[in-house]
Amino acid sequence: MEMGIEEKTYRIDGFSCANCAKTFEKNVKDISSVEDAAVNFGASQITITGDASVQQIEKAGAFENLKVVDKNRPEPEKTSFLKKHREVLISAVFMLAGFSLVIAGGGQTWTATGLFLASILIGGHRMFLTGITNLTKLRFDMKTLMTIAVIGASLIGEWPEAAVVVVLFAVSESLEKYSMEKARESIQSLMNIAPGTAVIKTTSGTKTVPVEEVEIGDMMVIKPGDKLSMDGIIRYGSTDINQAAITGESLPVAKLTGDEVFAGTLNGSGYLEVEVTKHNEDTTLSKIIRLVEEAQGKRAPAQHFVDQFAKYYTPAIMAAALLVAVIPPLFFGARWDGWVYQGLAVLVVGCPCALVISTPIAIVSAIGNAANKGVLIKGGVYLEKIGQSRTIAFDKTGTLTEGQPHVTDFVTYDDEKEESVLSIAAALESRSGHPLASSILEYADSKNIDHTALHIEDFKSETGTGLIGCVDDRTYTIGKPENFEDAAFYQAEGKTVMVMKEDGRVIGLFAVMDQLRDSSREAVEKLHNMGIKTAMLTGDNQKTAGAIAKSLGIDEVFAELMPEDKLDAVKTMKAENKVAMVGDGINDAPALATADIGIAMGKGTDTALETADAALMGNDIRQLPFTVGLSRRTLRIIKANITFSLVIKLIALLLVIPGWLTLWIAILSDIGATLIVALNGMRLLRIKE
Repeated sequence: MEMGIEEKTYRIDGFSCANCAKTFEKNVKDISSVEDAAVNFGASQITITGDASVQQIEKAGAFENLKVVDKNRPEPEKTSFLKKHREVLISAVFMLAGFSLVIAGGGQTWTATGLFLASILIGGHRMFLTGITNLTKLRFDMKTLMTIAVIGASLIGEWPEAAVVVVLFAVSESLEKYSMEKARESIQSLMNIAPGTAVIKTTSGTKTVPVEEVEIGDMMVIKPGDKLSMDGIIRYGSTDINQAAITGESLPVAKLTGDEVFAGTLNGSGYLEVEVTKHNEDTTLSKIIRLVEEAQGKRAPAQHFVDQFAKYYTPAIMAAALLVAVIPPLFFGARWDGWVYQGLAVLVVGCPCALVISTPIAIVSAIGNAANKGVLIKGGVYLEKIGQSRTIAFDKTGTLTEGQPHVTDFVTYDDEKEESVLSIAAALESRSGHPLASSILEYADSKNIDHTALHIEDFKSETGTGLIGCVDDRTYTIGKPENFEDAAFYQAEGKTVMVMKEDGRVIGLFAVMDQLRDSSREAVEKLHNMGIKTAMLTGDNQKTAGAIAKSLGIDEVFAELMPEDKLDAVKTMKAENKVAMVGDGINDAPALATADIGIAMGKGTDTALETADAALMGNDIRQLPFTVGLSRRTLRIIKANITFSLVIKLIALLLVIPGWLTLWIAILSDIGATLIVALNGMRLLRIKE
């Protein structure tokens, strides 16, 4: 984006169909002061690059009576059902009154025709304006087809059926609009989770301020039962917090002084004072909402297919309708009125409402459902890929394990004193950033060993090898056991062994074990039942890695890997199948990026949100089988919707051959297909596991 050009996002109320959203986007782009515009139909938003007032944007959407609201302002008030659909209802009343006269009078009278005309004009005037405008611009969409069909039916005197087409098409649009609104509710519910105000501690007491005015460093007061308005760190108090809004965890999590807490989570029975660490727009909840909204705008391959198909399908239907209307009368002496009527019916049955909505409603429903379960999926394309994966590779530390290793065994050799060896080891490890370093430091602290007085010289840390440092002119190393015989016993138990040497002589051995997650075995077993192969990538030696993999039922093990080796392992697996990689989102970044789909373990962190293509915000890999299952069901529903939409059209079109296709059948097949497709897609909102 060029410097000085503003980009702003607005919420849109009133979209009835995906094609209307495209028309609206084009109209906004035509505003002279707008550089670019992009509609996100799934999130019901438009992002505008340039300058445009709300009035200008609403004028661009006047054909749909769209309402535009600044994204940062409160949601607009919901209009009542009667007010929202009054034109359709009035149109239906006039249509029914017309039919009543026809039935009572035994035929169509001028009064009945007037009632049908009133029904057509009241219920279809917006459609006609858009359709005629589209015709002048050679833009062919659903409203163009309907406009031609209704005008044609009126010209040949089929007033009752023209009215039916108008009313049922309006009902179809209302159904489409309603189903998308229901699908979006899962995201809108996220927006309403965090309070709009926060109670801030001041020198004179407390005050309630809007979250937009809260600054980093302010002290937020949280009473029992309150929802948190901002992200922060507990500076006073302890409690249990329900983090379901962020992580999907069903049980509250214990929080102590110094722990991080998130906006939108619910405090239990404790009183807290929380130091604010992020502005309102940067909270974890805000980022989740923003990423989910963006995800709904990232189209899945299936949706690209539908868009491309519809691009050629609509003109083809118009051409077919024209041929049906003119070929039999011109070349076979058939009646004009009968075949023109059949041609108009082809236009109506060709309306691609169900086809166009088949994919977005499924994608929006699935992504919204996943977000509410604590799984962030960054777009329809990634949603598809998760379900297509045939191999899932796991990083070990922090993914299959808790990520908090502990020393289980400590042995010294050659009569070395434990205190001396442990103090030097702790001094060396205090300079390391390796995950295993903390375990030795924790162990030293538990033995009350003070290492701070030791002076380390010529310190080096070699990734994948170990630590080197000098103390009193002696060289000490801590690293892999290589061929040290005593290590084998501990490695067979699944422990990681580190050997300490003094000038090349072994003086100590540390056996460290990271506790396996309780959920790991269950998740791996469920994935196997789904036909998915599992693999583990780790820097541990082959024996330790093999013992852990065997206890979990992992199919394949890649051990003794340097960080860059994990990338090569993923490439090897990709040569055979589509691969998903699950890691902590930091040191596994290259492997996550190389896999067909990268899935980060969450803990509600920024790293998990910004890395990879999906994130398990609850840091629980039991969310993974749910995600794979949701993806597969989404793919099945999308395929079923597309197939059904096309088959129902084909069956209706085949009725042209014996001359049985009527406007009634055409419009009922369209509205029926739209309703079935919408309800089928919305089933994804209810999937729980």
